[in-house]
Amino acid sequence: MKWEENVRRVIPYVPGEQPNQPDMIKLNTNECPYPPAPGVQAAIEALRPQDLRLYPDPGAETLTRELADYYGVKKEQVFVGVGSDDVLAMAFLTFFNGDRPILFPDVTYSFYDVWAQLYRIPYETCPLDETFHIRPEDYRRPNGGVIFPNPNAPTGIYEPLKVVEEILQANRDVVVIVDEAYIDFGGKCALPLIQKYDNLLVVQTFSKSRAMAGLRVGFAMGSEKLIRYLSDVKFSFNSYTINRPTLALGVEALRDEAYFREITGRIVATRERVKRALRELGFVFPDSMANFIFASHERIPAQQIFQALKERNIYVRHWDRPRIRNFLRITIGTDEEMDILLAFLGEYIRERT
Repeated sequence: MKWEENVRRVIPYVPGEQPNQPDMIKLNTNECPYPPAPGVQAAIEALRPQDLRLYPDPGAETLTRELADYYGVKKEQVFVGVGSDDVLAMAFLTFFNGDRPILFPDVTYSFYDVWAQLYRIPYETCPLDETFHIRPEDYRRPNGGVIFPNPNAPTGIYEPLKVVEEILQANRDVVVIVDEAYIDFGGKCALPLIQKYDNLLVVQTFSKSRAMAGLRVGFAMGSEKLIRYLSDVKFSFNSYTINRPTLALGVEALRDEAYFREITGRIVATRERVKRALRELGFVFPDSMANFIFASHERIPAQQIFQALKERNIYVRHWDRPRIRNFLRITIGTDEEMDILLAFLGEYIRERT
C-alpha cells in the first residue's frame, strides 16, 4: 500500500505475560507481592468521583513537592511521569538528539533499543564482562549519551557508585541516565552525585518497591536545567500525564516510610533465602540486589524449566537471546509463593538428574 511508505515502523517492546488465572503464581514481571501502603487504601476510599470531570494538575505539584522533600532536593529538580517508562521515553526524546550513538549495555532493559529505534537515535551496545558486570572503560569513547540500569535488569547486578562516577567523569559533555528501578532492594542511590554532575539524571519508579505498578508513577531527579528541558518536551507532548487519583495515591505511598521499609526488607530477606535454596538445587546466578534472581541450572536448559513451570501455572521470565537464553528471571514473591516454586523445582530436578 502506498500509504505504508509513511508509516513509522519499529519492533515493539514485549512485556512479560499478564495471565489472568486465579491459581497462578506470577513471578515474571517484578511486581511487588504485597499491597500498597495502608494510606493508599484510605486515599482510595476518600476519592470523589465528581472530581474526575476536572483535568489533573499538569505540573503534578503535590507529588513533585512530596518527592522533593523526601529526597532532599528542590522541587525544580524533580520530574514526574506515567511510570519510569514514560520518564525514560521523554528523556530519550529530550537528551539523545545528536549524531553520535548513545551507549548502553548489551544485556539490559530491552526497552532501550526500542526507544532508540522509535526516535531514530543511533546507538551501540557495550558488552558486559563474563560475569555480567559493566566495564566502565567501554564508555570512554565519543558518544551521544549513556544510559544503564543500576541494579541492572535482567541480571540484578549492582555497580558501586565509584563505577557510576567513573562513567560520569568520562562523559561530562553528554547526558548520563542511571535507571534505578530496583535501587530500593540493594545498593546506594546515585542521587548525591547530581550535586557534582549537572548532566546526571536519576530515574526511579513506584512500580516495584512501593507496590503501585498498576497506577504508573515514575520520576526523575537531576539539575534544574535538565529537569527544565525535560519538562519542556513533556508539555510539548502531553500536558496532563498523571491522572488525579494517581497524584493523590502517590503522595500517600511516599508518606508511609515504615511500611515501605517493612515490605522491601521482607522481599530482600526472601530473596536471600531463595538464593540459598536455588544453589542447593544446582542453580547458578549473579548476586542479585534487585527483587528478582537471574538463574541458570547447571544441567537442565532454561527453556525446559520455563515450560514446566508454566504448565503448573507458575510464570517466570525467559528470553531466547544470545548470552542469556539459558537463564530465567524469577521475581521474588511471597514466602508461600516461593516455597511452592522451590518445591516444584526440587521435584522436577530430582526426576531429571
